[in-house]
Amino acid sequence: MPPIFIAALVLLAFLRVAPAAAEVTLPPENDPAARGLAIAEEMDRRDSGWGDAKARMKMVLTNAAGDTSERELQFTMLEVTEANQGDWSLMVFDEPRDIEGTALLTHAHVGEPDDQWLYLPAVKRVKRISSSNKSGPFVGSEFAFEDLAAQEVGKFTYQWLRDEPCGERDCHVIERTPAYEGSGYTRQVVWIDTTDYLPRRTDYYDRKDSLLKTLTFGEYDSYLDGIWRPRELEMVNHETGKKTKLIWEEYEFKTGLTESDFSTSSLERVR
Repeated sequence: MPPIFIAALVLLAFLRVAPAAAEVTLPPENDPAARGLAIAEEMDRRDSGWGDAKARMKMVLTNAAGDTSERELQFTMLEVTEANQGDWSLMVFDEPRDIEGTALLTHAHVGEPDDQWLYLPAVKRVKRISSSNKSGPFVGSEFAFEDLAAQEVGKFTYQWLRDEPCGERDCHVIERTPAYEGSGYTRQVVWIDTTDYLPRRTDYYDRKDSLLKTLTFGEYDSYLDGIWRPRELEMVNHETGKKTKLIWEEYEFKTGLTESDFSTSSLERVR
């Protein structure tokens, strides 16, 4: 499952899901673990076959006083279908000048820590992000490094909590607990609409099990006859009052990207 798409597409991950018309039969409510897993698997099942993707993104940072700053970046992603592996992604900043060329490369995994590398153009150095640092903020935003890795189903354990209205829709509410090393979250609560199985909101609880952040998904657009992408993501930090909004535009799919475009050696060539 994608990153906050981010914890989702947490990041996440690049959040990716596509609706299907067939009715979904879920395990009964008296088996919340099986029902929660089935909902997550259905959300993931509806995303396949997009191959690779490119997009442009605007990152808007807002501090507790309401002051904002903006960054422009490119985002690319490669669909990986091998067992126990997750999708690969690359984020590259274009503006402002003081962060231009900074890049984050992520290889998501299931059953072992994700691989993440940060390229710092000022020192021309590729820095590997250790598991202990993946809960830290990414370049001053409210997104952690772990939020920006593909949120694969096998990276969590699940519990169905309830069904309830969410805006104009109804949602399944599930709890997922990170099974990977070094997470900054004890658990995440995710609202997934019951019609299209699109994520609508995620609450993140810190290591003290207090509500830390909330990720809200904006309206979705459909591409490739059923691949859905949110126009905006907004992460609000309840402890600091800060928030970060990601605004997506100029999507392209099946552009011919390969694994060589997502190698550590490619980081210094991204500009």
